[in-house]
Amino acid sequence: MKPRTERSSGTGVSRETPLEVSPALARPRESAGRAASNEVEPPVEKPTLSDLTEEKVRAFRVWLNRKSLSKQTQNYHVIALRMFLKFLAHKGIDALSAERLELAKTGAREVDFLEGEDLERMLSAPKGNDLRALRDRAILETLFSTGMRVSELCALDIDHINIEKGEFAVRGKGDKIRPVFLSYHSRETIRDYMNARAVIVEKALFVRVPRGKNSLNNGNNFTRLTPRSVQRLVQHYAQKAGIVGKHVSPHTLRHSFATDLLRNGADLRSVQEMLGHSSITTTQIYTHVTNPQLKKVHEKFHKDPE
Repeated sequence: MKPRTERSSGTGVSRETPLEVSPALARPRESAGRAASNEVEPPVEKPTLSDLTEEKVRAFRVWLNRKSLSKQTQNYHVIALRMFLKFLAHKGIDALSAERLELAKTGAREVDFLEGEDLERMLSAPKGNDLRALRDRAILETLFSTGMRVSELCALDIDHINIEKGEFAVRGKGDKIRPVFLSYHSRETIRDYMNARAVIVEKALFVRVPRGKNSLNNGNNFTRLTPRSVQRLVQHYAQKAGIVGKHVSPHTLRHSFATDLLRNGADLRSVQEMLGHSSITTTQIYTHVTNPQLKKVHEKFHKDPE
């Protein structure tokens, strides 16, 4: 029997399993001149796990850096590699430790959010009482009321929603379940939409509405709305609301939800739980709200001695 460091049962992966990798990872730079010219040659034979060394990872990062990618995008590649190495370690396969791969430091992330009149115009942009307008109003209100990710919104089924109670559970990243809460306005818009779509048999809450006045005559002619469709929908209503200078997406409404909570006195830990962030570090992108509030607290309660 081979030792676990050579082969993990059931995975079919060993230290000598060929890897499909970027040419930049396949061979480290041999000189400063070659690195400067970005002439990294692929090997004759495909590399294996035993060839995956810190030196080659450094070469890979140099190659990423020369691609004019943002630090955040470069980190995505490194995170993917770390996850692969953690998988190998979990399976008992001897390989480079994921802990040896550090992420590049990035600058403070800027957050786009809507407030005041911009937010009001956005939420009221869908006009009319046809099924499409009712659906779109419900979508915008629900995104702002709950702070859900667009993928979570699109995964909702009718039986997930409890309008009377005003709360329900969603399954977020990492299959983590968390409660979300509906505002009065979002409950009313969802209620109006659900009444209008009563003949539709599709279990998805938010459905694609076919063109045509008689589309409701066939209750089977509906499918689940996709995240991309919701993104286009949000962008359309942002333009209709006259919002300029910002790229408005479903995530913008998620940021607006968090910003609104913090400005009205919610603590960062509670906002973290409502957003479904696994780490409070992620929630700390909202320093545009928390920092000014902390300054006001300092000015109010920390007085100079007289």
